[in-house]
Amino acid sequence: MVEYSKYNIDRSHDFWNILLQKCLDEDSVESALSVVTKAIIEILGDKSAHLKPGGLRDGETQYSVSAAVMISKEKKLNIFFAQQNFPDHQYRLKIPLDHGHPGIVVKNEQPLLLSNTDEHQDFKQILDTSRMGSSIYYPFFWKGQMLGQLICGSQARNTYRNLDLELIKPFAKIASLLWVSHNGSDTLTIEK
Repeated sequence: MVEYSKYNIDRSHDFWNILLQKCLDEDSVESALSVVTKAIIEILGDKSAHLKPGGLRDGETQYSVSAAVMISKEKKLNIFFAQQNFPDHQYRLKIPLDHGHPGIVVKNEQPLLLSNTDEHQDFKQILDTSRMGSSIYYPFFWKGQMLGQLICGSQARNTYRNLDLELIKPFAKIASLLWVSHNGSDTLTIEK
């Protein structure tokens, strides 16, 4: 069992009560999921990775992003929701279902950790503003069907660790509950 109090959370039971209440206070699926994506960007990752040798390349500045990436109704697209720190013009970004590592997660229905994306020649840049140096992807399901995935990316290499695959698990379960309870699939329109 992961002890969340070791990861910038004062008391784990208070953290979960507060997080869940914030989710319940929201009116829409996107604002409720934003509570989750904001929490994971604050909790996950080595916050000093950018200070370590090789963490950042010359000219890079540390920042992190997160989102809930949902599978479209017609199962042709991954649609980004509840984005944190994405450029405004990439709001509700849509990519082909099989594109990049989000596509690999859809295909395999398994979590994926890329501690250092430089070591993965097949890594595809999704943000048009910069290439992430470290990323994590965690799928979530309802009754055996994959709904989407939580993702985080950091400019600094080696930000995300195996530990983060454990830390993100309950957030993925919450994301599933939020998506279903808010009829999230109703927000997805048929896209070309």
